[in-house]
Amino acid sequence: MHESRLERPWDGWLLVAVCGLLGIGVVMVYSASGITAAWQYDDAAFFLKRQVIYLTLGFVLLGVGLKIDYRWYYRMVYPILLASIALLLLVIFIGTNVGGATRWIRLGSFNVQPAEIAKVTMTFVLAYSMSKKQDQIKSFSVGFVPHVLLVFFVIGLLLLQPDFGTSVLLMCLMGAMLVFAGTRLSYILGGVVIGGAGAFFLITQSEYRMKRILAFLDPWSHQDTIAYQLTESLISIGSGGLPGRGLGEGLGKLGFVPELHTDFIGTAIAEELGFIGVVVTLLLFMLFVWRGFLIAIRARDYFGRYVAFGLTFMVGLQSAVNLLVITGLAPTKGLTLPFISFGGSSLLMSMLATGVLLNISKCADDRFAIERARKRAEKEQVRWEKKRERILNRRKEKQ
Repeated sequence: MHESRLERPWDGWLLVAVCGLLGIGVVMVYSASGITAAWQYDDAAFFLKRQVIYLTLGFVLLGVGLKIDYRWYYRMVYPILLASIALLLLVIFIGTNVGGATRWIRLGSFNVQPAEIAKVTMTFVLAYSMSKKQDQIKSFSVGFVPHVLLVFFVIGLLLLQPDFGTSVLLMCLMGAMLVFAGTRLSYILGGVVIGGAGAFFLITQSEYRMKRILAFLDPWSHQDTIAYQLTESLISIGSGGLPGRGLGEGLGKLGFVPELHTDFIGTAIAEELGFIGVVVTLLLFMLFVWRGFLIAIRARDYFGRYVAFGLTFMVGLQSAVNLLVITGLAPTKGLTLPFISFGGSSLLMSMLATGVLLNISKCADDRFAIERARKRAEKEQVRWEKKRERILNRRKEKQ
């Protein structure tokens, strides 16, 4: 873990994708929340002002993540894990209950959601463990079971809130990172079967989860009750068409689509910016995922590789699930759209993750860095040869 690194400029394309998504987010948060904010707070820009504060703090965290050597998280993994578990325990006892779920710790006029922090910290912890056990990653007792037990423990704390959506994301994150690290697929398939059985049990034992499944399976039969949000979302998306109704012209914000500026902000994008706006948003997420996975492949050590893969996978998966939910292709999960939805904890953690990815991108594998330097040298050589040829031609013309 202490070999020298070859520094290179951080990945600019990743930052371009993030800034594009943030720009869409700021505009759409204001458009989707303006009327609600005016009704509730007599200030149409109430949510916009908060989002700008979160965004400012987010850029600070991005700078911190970019500045700190990513291997610092390797050395600090146990304090990071303990702090994350402490927050998950704390929210159970002193958290603020909203809509039947206790997921937030109130700090003054702001709320902190420990589950969002856990997504990033668990990526560090899993990456640390997998890199330490790389030689035994195919072992069931060493490379598989400890990771499952750790994630199940954290999921147990999340289910006490309850937060089923984040629990599913962490399960998927663990499975994807294990596959990327090289574990046996038979272990993963067995885990999928057991996890699926557990999820089925949890769903059938919870009335509100069963209602979400019913709303997903047959939304139009429950349009006025449990599927109201989904059906109104589908109506709003359909009304957007190809070009959209126009920025600020959406009708979902009039109270038809609940949580429009948070979990269902993708609906506002589709309604006001149309299919074109949705495609642009998807392309930006695809650019983020592509550059993130490229950073993972080019990382110099296993820890950096697994951290980059995990953070990228988490953002990509959550984005996909959110967009599937608003279009009725997945049951409602209560997950935000990264970089775009209103919310402090989600945005801040996404920005920190981006900073960490940028820091890892500075540390290229020698193969890629040397090849990059060779291509630069070739371009420089061609440039100088052309310049020399122009000078010689001018001298000949003068003679």
